[in-house]
Amino acid sequence: MSRADPAGAARKPNPLWTLGLLRSELVTTVRRWRTLALLGVLAAVPVLIGVAVRIETRHGAPAGGNGAGPAFLTQVTNNGLFLVFTALAATLPFFLPMAVGVVAGDAIAGEAGGGTLRYLLVAPAGRTRLLLTKYATVLAFCLLATLVVAVSALAVGVLLFPLGELTTISGTRIGLAEGFGRALLIALVVAASLAGVAAVGLFVSTLTQSGIAAMATTVGLLVTVQIVDQIPQLHALQPYLFPHYWLSFADLMRDPVYWDGLTRNLGLQALYAAVFGSAAWARFTTKDISA
Repeated sequence: MSRADPAGAARKPNPLWTLGLLRSELVTTVRRWRTLALLGVLAAVPVLIGVAVRIETRHGAPAGGNGAGPAFLTQVTNNGLFLVFTALAATLPFFLPMAVGVVAGDAIAGEAGGGTLRYLLVAPAGRTRLLLTKYATVLAFCLLATLVVAVSALAVGVLLFPLGELTTISGTRIGLAEGFGRALLIALVVAASLAGVAAVGLFVSTLTQSGIAAMATTVGLLVTVQIVDQIPQLHALQPYLFPHYWLSFADLMRDPVYWDGLTRNLGLQALYAAVFGSAAWARFTTKDISA
């Protein structure tokens, strides 16, 4: 297939074909053993946190009494729903974005390395449509991975701790139904917070034909950015790093909700998605895949 791919440009697949391609990509991604292993690790994290808190507090000692541990940890024993917030706070800095980086890094490079990318483009997909489908699949995985953590944490919280009214960060109390609503909203915000790293991973995936190299590079970039975000001397740069506002989801537990950090986070993720998504498109549409 040539660089210009005029035949591919002339094909116009109908929307049903596009939905079929998206469904196929979603099923293929979820069925991979690597993906299932990642989801299994994510589901295990809330279990470990819940059991550890239960053991630590069985004699009346407060959870995280020394101030260590993820956000909301001290509230878990009072209300099991707080385990959802604690688990998301524990997995968002590394485990969730690492899983997304692995899936995004393998999206294009894995197909190229396996020799299947050429055959995908023989079908009436077109490079732009295929790239958008791949990104949509990665975003769907972001949501799936976040929900796996949240549902696992909720199940463990219900089994090990009591449920009831929640005390917000502001000190006010809200009902259990509203607490469930805020937990769902927090999970959606966390999933949206991964859109930036998904776009970065997809761009890296277009640069190589090795899925392992793309995954390793994406995870390496994630670790590097996280380190840079913790260096005080680089404070002027930090607001522009995609993980900088990740933990702003805690503001959804204020009453009233404090929206400034949340809007900054979502705006920054949209910017990264636009910039690196465009870079991935520019690279992928001009890439020679005939070899």
